[in-house]
Amino acid sequence: MGSWTDISSYGVLLALVLIIGVSGWLGVVAQRAVSKGSFLKGFFLGNRGLGVWAMALTATVQSGGTFMGVPSLIYSFGFIVALWIGSYMIVPLTGFSFVGKRLAHLSRRTGAVTIPDLFRGRFDSPAVGLICSLMILFFLSFMLMAQFKAGAIVMKLAWPGNAESLTMAEDATITMDSQYYLGLTIFTVVVVGYTLFGGFLASVWTDLFQSVLMAIGVFILLLLSLRAAGGLENATRVAVENTDVGFITGPGYQRDYLPLGLACSYFVVWIWGGVSSPASVLRVMAAKNTATLRRSIVVLSVYNLFIYLPLIAICICARAILPDLAQPDEVIPRMALGMTRDLYAGSFISGLILAAPFGAVMATVSCYLVVISSGIVRDVYQRFFNPEATDYEIRRATYIAMTAVGVVALVANIWPPKFLQALVVFCTSGQTGALFVPIVMACYWRRATKQGVLASMAAGALAVLVLYGLGFAGYTQEIGPNTAFRPYFLLGVEPIVWAILASAAAGIVVSLRTPPPDEELVRRMFDVEAASATAR
Repeated sequence: MGSWTDISSYGVLLALVLIIGVSGWLGVVAQRAVSKGSFLKGFFLGNRGLGVWAMALTATVQSGGTFMGVPSLIYSFGFIVALWIGSYMIVPLTGFSFVGKRLAHLSRRTGAVTIPDLFRGRFDSPAVGLICSLMILFFLSFMLMAQFKAGAIVMKLAWPGNAESLTMAEDATITMDSQYYLGLTIFTVVVVGYTLFGGFLASVWTDLFQSVLMAIGVFILLLLSLRAAGGLENATRVAVENTDVGFITGPGYQRDYLPLGLACSYFVVWIWGGVSSPASVLRVMAAKNTATLRRSIVVLSVYNLFIYLPLIAICICARAILPDLAQPDEVIPRMALGMTRDLYAGSFISGLILAAPFGAVMATVSCYLVVISSGIVRDVYQRFFNPEATDYEIRRATYIAMTAVGVVALVANIWPPKFLQALVVFCTSGQTGALFVPIVMACYWRRATKQGVLASMAAGALAVLVLYGLGFAGYTQEIGPNTAFRPYFLLGVEPIVWAILASAAAGIVVSLRTPPPDEELVRRMFDVEAASATAR
């Protein structure tokens, strides 16, 4: 029998190859389903046929940030981070209950295939659709950079010889070398490839498959971590010995990471970020019916509970077992490799656990590739350059756009960001500032005007960019993430709060000071009778 190093190396790699193979197969199957209808509606919206499980387990907020970014923060600063991610549990209530039904209705009444499509039809304004598309393209580009880095790290860990050297060596780091770049390239080709095949449905079906893997992987790692650390209570005591009391009481180990004001405003990030996430909105638009949305709320809430609470416990155990990691972003991969080291077929089990972050990253990238390429093709190319584009021309433009986005993300990760979660938070704050209030206005305010929505988008995005610009210029405080890519926390509050306030003020004031929208358009969007007459 070969050495553990050999078995471990190929066991981890084999598990990930299997995951990649299944994802590719699902992409091919999805392509057959897409080909049954029009390319636009099938590729970008799955023919509006998502059921409960597809809605719930593919509208999650899991990503590379979930399995690498957030765990690194819990590992670094302690239990106070749980207050921040606690809002994940109620994202389904805000994302599905608050606006889900109205968004689904509006998407059907406007015939929208994309989010900018919906805004364009709701306000009868190409300008609103274009600005919405540009906002989405800009902020999601940062999210893609973070996800590609996470995917490349997992691929490098799976490479023969790396698992053993990184298993329990606290001072070892994942370097940006030839193996990292090879992993980055493989990851890019795989994700872009199966998304090109099946579009939105490929993203949905692989997301569903990988969501199941995430739950299994997290549960296995939780049991192994608690066993190795002697239970959560003992792990917490040892973690405090390795850090200080701030690790369990807040505002955080070594620094005021999350004082109460900042922690509470961070809580807002995911609640309202879930409403305005382009990925979540797109899936709501693709729901089969309202009953599907209602059932999905329950399923997704329970699922999030069984993902995030175990991750907190795993990271507390990690602080006791691996007290001085040089790169906290690696905590989950290291725990997966270390906890399975002495198990029978442990390397293959560690590969299945690593499939959790890898699957989350693949699913997120696939979905955002669809969102970004749909924005480029549907909302820019077709609307402004080739309104009479044929189905073949749209298909070709989509493939070119999606490939180009993948290449740009690959190139951007040649020099990847140090802290993955900083980009995730920036993207979430930016897209929430730009889209949350406009979405609410579109859904519930008959008096909202296109000028008001444009002002709302601009004000929210500008507030985020200004505060991040101040942080980049050196106006920082000793709170929040200790990275170069962090904002200025005005009055100790996260920029998303100021962005929502600025967006709401601009949207309300400008809407009230501009002529009201066309009454016939409003009736068509809000009144059942008018919508039914239009449909007939």
